[in-house]
Amino acid sequence: HISYVPQRPFLFIDTVAANIAFGREFSREHIIASAVKAHADEFIRRLPKGYDTLLAEAGKDLSGGQQQRVAISRAIAKDAPILIMDEATSALDMISENHIKEAMESLRGKVTQIIIAHRLSTIEDADLIIYLEEGKKIAEGTKDELLKSCPSFRLMWELMHSTHRLPEIVL
Repeated sequence: HISYVPQRPFLFIDTVAANIAFGREFSREHIIASAVKAHADEFIRRLPKGYDTLLAEAGKDLSGGQQQRVAISRAIAKDAPILIMDEATSALDMISENHIKEAMESLRGKVTQIIIAHRLSTIEDADLIIYLEEGKKIAEGTKDELLKSCPSFRLMWELMHSTHRLPEIVL
């Protein structure tokens, strides 16, 4: 009943399709549909043999964002009602993070998503955010509610959105 996407996805020395299927007998159409939902299909089709491309150990021949999208494709293919994503965007560039956010948005209302994240941009559209400090719940609510009621959340939000300007130097 649960699909899990860890911070560091585990990929096998096997084809992309087999990594998405994860030992299950999914049809090729189901595998591709899952990759499309995870915004992975486009880069997979550009691989030398597409879905039949053999991945290196731990998917080292893919970027971090591509590895995560294969892992999300696997989670989507399972069709579980609960999806847990543990720091799934922590080491990604903004483009890869955006692709993963789009994948999560496409699942909105279809599965329960539990997203563990330090990056506020990953969870800003969540229905409910539980804000923790040192393992203790400090506050919960939507982003807008937490911005009003939780000073430490607001501070983190402001720091994330601030523009750091260098001081002008007059010569």
